Amino acid sequence: MNNTILTCRQLTKRYDQGGLDVEVLKGVDLSIQVGERVAIMGASGSGKSTLLHLLGGLDKATSGEVILSGKNLNKVSAIKLAKLRNSSLGFIYQSHHLLGEFTVLENVAMPLLIAGETIKQATIRAIELLKRVGLGHRIEHKPGELSGGERQRAAVARALINKPGLVLADEPTGNLDSKTADQIYQLMLELNQELRVSFLVVTHDHELAARMGKVLHMEDGLILG
Repeated sequence: MNNTILTCRQLTKRYDQGGLDVEVLKGVDLSIQVGERVAIMGASGSGKSTLLHLLGGLDKATSGEVILSGKNLNKVSAIKLAKLRNSSLGFIYQSHHLLGEFTVLENVAMPLLIAGETIKQATIRAIELLKRVGLGHRIEHKPGELSGGERQRAAVARALINKPGLVLADEPTGNLDSKTADQIYQLMLELNQELRVSFLVVTHDHELAARMGKVLHMEDGLILG
């Protein structure tokens, strides 16, 4: 049985910026195993966020390939890519990206509804997860009524609602104080152990990186290990 959930091979990304050819990624190789926790560290501009966008199918590589759950992202249609992304991946960002006009419950249930689940089942699953992340008493609140840590916990619940195999997190504790960041670390660790969710985390936070199973360093568009 293949224990690899995501692989990229010789991934490159170039941008044409005002006539200048800028090479952001220079041939990245990476594999994430089921249940693995991996942190990627590196200076701003080293290519970390670009890599995460390519691995999540949010942008296309200039060359190379990304294999997610056995499927080559270069070879699936836009519709199939969207479905694959919704079913196999969860995303957590530095800014929570919750929709302010919806309740926390509606925000968390939304990916399931997009996937075609019934409102009843999506609501049951969302409430279960919100209780799991300590927000059972906040389900009818809007994001603007929550603290920064509560909003980020809601974002973690939303990332897990579809039971993805892999969560991609871009500076998930970047806007949080140290105590709240510690709660998010603990939550990610518990969910990783209980649900076997893999985490790939881009971070400047050395404490968060130290709690991952593996730390990779990125410099000038390459992973140095």
